[in-house]
Formats: sequence, structure tokens, C-alpha cells
Amino acid sequence: MRFLRRKITIIIILAYAIFSLYAAYNVFFNKRVISRVHRVVKKGYVIIDNGKAGEEEWNPWEEDERAYSLIQQKRRDAFRSYQEHAAKNKPKTYKVQIWGKAAIGLYLWEHILEGPLNPQDKSSQWREGEVQSGKINFSFYTGPAVVQGHVSLDTDSVVLVLNGREQQKISYSIQWLQHVQGLVQMHSVSRVAVVLLGNEQCNNDWISPYLKRHGGFVDLLFLVYDSPWVNDKDIFQWPLGVATYRHFPVVTLSGQMVKTARPYLCNFLGTMYKNSSRETLMGVLKQNGLEKDCLMHVRENKCFFVIRWVPQETADTSRQYQMALAQSDLTLCPVGVNTECYRIYEACAYGSVPVVEDVLTPGACAAGNRSPLRLLKDAGAPFIFLKDWRELPAVLQREREMSQEEKTERRMRVLEWYGGLRQQMKDKFTEVLEDGFFKTT
Repeated sequence: MRFLRRKITIIIILAYAIFSLYAAYNVFFNKRVISRVHRVVKKGYVIIDNGKAGEEEWNPWEEDERAYSLIQQKRRDAFRSYQEHAAKNKPKTYKVQIWGKAAIGLYLWEHILEGPLNPQDKSSQWREGEVQSGKINFSFYTGPAVVQGHVSLDTDSVVLVLNGREQQKISYSIQWLQHVQGLVQMHSVSRVAVVLLGNEQCNNDWISPYLKRHGGFVDLLFLVYDSPWVNDKDIFQWPLGVATYRHFPVVTLSGQMVKTARPYLCNFLGTMYKNSSRETLMGVLKQNGLEKDCLMHVRENKCFFVIRWVPQETADTSRQYQMALAQSDLTLCPVGVNTECYRIYEACAYGSVPVVEDVLTPGACAAGNRSPLRLLKDAGAPFIFLKDWRELPAVLQREREMSQEEKTERRMRVLEWYGGLRQQMKDKFTEVLEDGFFKTT
């Protein structure tokens, strides 16, 4: 029995040794060289081992991977399509430079377009700013250092703000027009508009040769005062605005200033011209004992038609004038060389109702039912219009009978109307340039 167990054990050990030797031989001495050639011949077969065909290894996730790949491709195609659509429908923007070479440029920029100016110091030689309105990115340059050839052009569209009130200003404006004409001829500029402080008697023939309608290069003209040239096609009326050359600010009234009772019924601070309706106004106030109800301050001037207005304001007189507007329910606006005056807009800024002498002045300005002050009347100006200053005592009597609540409501209407007028002019200015320069409609 013991011999049998020993025999079986020897057989097992011998078999284990033989198997071990065989395994070692296969591992160390019988390696197969795997061919690097491995490509699919047809579905289910591949070429391996130097051209010998065999079955392809089955992948149980093949269908899922193919479906995932298709989904990813669809997502990439959809995103690419979205990007192309967004680029196609993205609103196009345009660049326009405004060169402010007259004080009304500041009214356009700060009061109408509500653009910033840097530096803020009003005495700076060079000031500039940018603002977006509609599809146009406006750049504004102003100050004594803004001279011909020193404004870097990054667009071919320019708006030039000029003064054409008197001959000296006209000569300066012509120099700028000739400079821009040279840029047009060199193809540096291709679109030009002009905002012009026109002559108070509407004698603006000097600019006519520069208009495109007369063979010139100016595409669009925005013109102050009731000129008969205005056609709302290439010539548009523009508001006179406030006296920015006297640094009249952008005014923001607090709620308390709007609602609080004001100590004066009316005000008039200005120059007295010989044989003018302003003398009639002062006579009416004195004869009816109304001087105590109105804040008055006048300075004498022997000539009615002043060739050149010489500024006499100081910082103190400017503050006094603004305080008079803020403390009066009404602001008296007698005509000067033209019916339209800075005082009308400055009164509106403080919620003081303009009492306007509604008469035409001598000159070539348009006549008719809508003139004078055609632009403001068409906008529904909430003013008090008088044909004769002898109507003023009755107006002031009605003022005394009004409650404070009624005056507050009227003051708010004036402020809202003036804000709406500026927004209307901003939209019109932008839309006219978009259409006239870039044909966006």
C-alpha cells in the first residue's frame, strides 16, 4: 500500500515538472511576432499576421458609440448654424465723428446726445467723448486745440458744427469746410453733415455752394432758426438750445425744487435795446405796478441790432440768472434780433414757463401760421404766447389765482416736455444720419 502511494506521488510530481517545462518553453522560447498590419477587409474580417485573414473581435458597445458620435456631430452642426445665424443678424454699428467748432456743439453733445466729455474742466484746450445712439457710435472733439489736420480719422463720416451768425464766424467756418472738402477729394471722408448756427435773419446763402444739392459735398444740413430752406429731406431745423458759451449747465431739478412755491411770478434779466419791444415790456410792468412781482435786472444798450454781442457775464451774474429762473413761475421772453432765444430753453430747464412774444422779426426767415418758433410749436410747446406785452397784466392776474398744486403740475409738464423735445431731437438726429449716411431703411 505504501509503495502504491509513493508511485502515485512520483507520477504527479513528474507530470507537474513536465507541464512546467512546457509552459516555460512557450513563454521564453516560442514568442509569436505580431504583425503591425491590421486593417479591415470587410465587415467581420481583418488582415493579420502578414496577410492572413481572421474574424474581427466583436465590440458589444459599437452601436452605442456610433449613436453617441452622431449626436455629438449634430450638436456641433447646430452650434455652427447658430453662430452663423447670430453673425448674420447681429445689428451693424457705424462710426461718426463730430467736430465741435461752435458752442452749439456742446448743446448737441451734452444736452441732446447726453455724451460725456473728458477732461471735465471746461477750460481745457482739447475735450472729447464717445456715446452710442441707435446704430451709431459717436465720437466728439471740441476745444481750441481741435484744429484742422489734428483730429485722427477712424471713420469716413463726419459731422461739422459751425457758427454762421456773423461774417467773422462765417470766414472761420469756410476754412473748416474747405479743409473737409480736401479730405473728401482725397477719399478720406465720404459722408458729411453740418450743424449750423445760422444767421438770425436767416441769411445763409454763403453755405449754399457747399451743399450736395448745389454740387457740393455736404449731404445733410441741420439749421437753427425758421429758415425757408428746411424741407426735412436734406435740410432739417435744429433747436438753438441753451447758451453753452456762457457755460449754462445740464440742469437736474430735485423733487423739492419742482414742488416748492417760488417767490416770484416772473423774471427778466437781459439787455435793454433802444426802440425795442423790451422797452414796451418794461413800461407795462412799471405802469401796472408789477415790478414787485417780477425779478428784473436790465442793462442798457443804445442799438437794437447789435453787430457782435460782447459777453459781460461773470460767474456771479450767471448764478444770479440761474437763481432767477429757479425762483420764478414764468420767464418773460421778448424778441431780440430773432424770436427764438436761449432764454426759452433755459427757462424750460428750470421748469419756469416761457412767456413768449409771438411775433416775426425782420429778415428772410419763414413766415406763416407755424412761424416763428416753428420747431417748438410743432412739438407742442406748453408756453404762454403773447402778441403784445400789454396782455401781460391779465396773464399775471391768472397766475395769482392759480393754486400751488396747479403750478406744480404745470411745472412738471414743462420739464417733461423739454426732456421729450431733447429725446425727440436725439432720435431724429440719429435716424437722419443712419438713413442719409448709411441707408439703413
